[in-house]
Amino acid sequence: MRKLIYAINQTLDGCYDHTLLGPPDPEVFEFYINLVRNAGGFVYGRKTYQLMVPYWPDAAKDGSSTKAEVEFGEAFSAVDKMVVVSTTLEKAEGKNAQIIRTNLGDEILKLKQQEGKYMLTGGVVIPSQLIQLGLVDEFIFLIYPVFGGKGKRLFEEVDLAERVKLKLVETKVFKSGFVLLRYGKG
Repeated sequence: MRKLIYAINQTLDGCYDHTLLGPPDPEVFEFYINLVRNAGGFVYGRKTYQLMVPYWPDAAKDGSSTKAEVEFGEAFSAVDKMVVVSTTLEKAEGKNAQIIRTNLGDEILKLKQQEGKYMLTGGVVIPSQLIQLGLVDEFIFLIYPVFGGKGKRLFEEVDLAERVKLKLVETKVFKSGFVLLRYGKG
C-alpha cells in the first residue's frame, strides 16, 4: 500500500498562511524539489490546487523563473496523478487529473491501495479531514524561524475521536534556521 504524506510549512507559532512565510531558502527548496520528484501524485482541495496549478507548471516554462523554480515546476508537472477534492470545481487541468466529489475516505483508500510511489497532500482543510479519517501515514512539518503573529493556526478545526500518537522519524536543521520534523504513525 502506498503512503499518503502530509507536508506543510508553518511559523513557530503555528501559522500556515503562505503570505506570512516568505520564500524558503535554497536548501529548503531543494528538499521540496526532491520530495516532489519522488512523489507519485498529489491530493489537494480546491483552494490548494488553484494555488499550485497553473502556477508551478507555468513556472517550469517561464524564462524569468529561477533554476529552483523551474526544477520544482518540472517535478510538480511530472507526477503521475493529480486528485482534487471539490464539489464546486468544474474541471482539473493536467495529466491524470481527477476530481473527487463524494466519499473522500473510500476514494483515498482506493488510491492508497494502488501500486505506485507515495502521494503528497498539502493545505489544511482536506488534510484535516484525511487525518480525522486516519488516512495520513506520514507528516512533514517545515518550521520557518519566524512568528506569524496573526492568521489561522494549523489544525484549529480538527476534531479527532481519539488522540493520534506519532513517532519522530527524521529531524533536520537547515543552515538558515528552518527546521524539518518528519513523523510517522506511532
